[in-house]
Amino acid sequence: MATYVIKLGGSIIHDLTPDFFTSLQELKRNGHQLVFVHGGGPDISAMLDKMGVQAEFSNGLRVTTKEVMEVVELMLAGKTNRLLTSLLDQNDIPSIGLNGSDANFLTGEFVDYPVLGYVGTITNVEIKRLMMVIKEGWTPVISPIAITSTGQKLNVNADMAAGAIAQAIKADALLFVTDVQGVIKDGQLLHSLSEHQVMEFINEGIIYGGMIPKVKTALKATEIGVNEVVIVSGTNEFFENGCLVGTSFTKGENITI
Repeated sequence: MATYVIKLGGSIIHDLTPDFFTSLQELKRNGHQLVFVHGGGPDISAMLDKMGVQAEFSNGLRVTTKEVMEVVELMLAGKTNRLLTSLLDQNDIPSIGLNGSDANFLTGEFVDYPVLGYVGTITNVEIKRLMMVIKEGWTPVISPIAITSTGQKLNVNADMAAGAIAQAIKADALLFVTDVQGVIKDGQLLHSLSEHQVMEFINEGIIYGGMIPKVKTALKATEIGVNEVVIVSGTNEFFENGCLVGTSFTKGENITI
């Protein structure tokens, strides 16, 4: 049985199509275990706006004061997680929401408290607790909130959380779900890219805009030992004839179209 960790950003969750869920169902029918990790940036920002709190970012990470951390947990665990869990249930994928800080499931440490506040990086994943959920037949849906050894809750970048979880459980693949099929060149989907080719295509403008942070995050996941990292679409079928449809990332030098 292959295990796939699937990371969904907070924005794409609202745009998932029936085709996407068809692929998930096909993965399940093929005996694959799914583990979801989600973000929730749009919901967090919307709530902060209502509260009159100005969002602040540093190097792509949300500066998280104690007040902002409370909103992060409220929206991730209380809204976004519930939405994704509900969508999966409606599409015949029985799921259960997990807050990463519960029962020390995700242990973390501060990244740079003076600059970022309560932003963390994951130092340990309590695999046994995750396996207990899976053994009972549930699909885990994880909010990327970690907890320190002293009980402080931390806001963890969802991409990095997904990578850490995929590495810890030795997942067969880590999927980053976006609004496109992957990296496109001359109208064709590029099925695999090496780090060298990614940098080359960024310089040439083939990879641009919002795809740049996605491919860089995918490369980082390969660096920490995730076996296969693939960008797939949340608006199309991404699993056809037993194969993933998207752009995978490796450290090799060859490209496949």
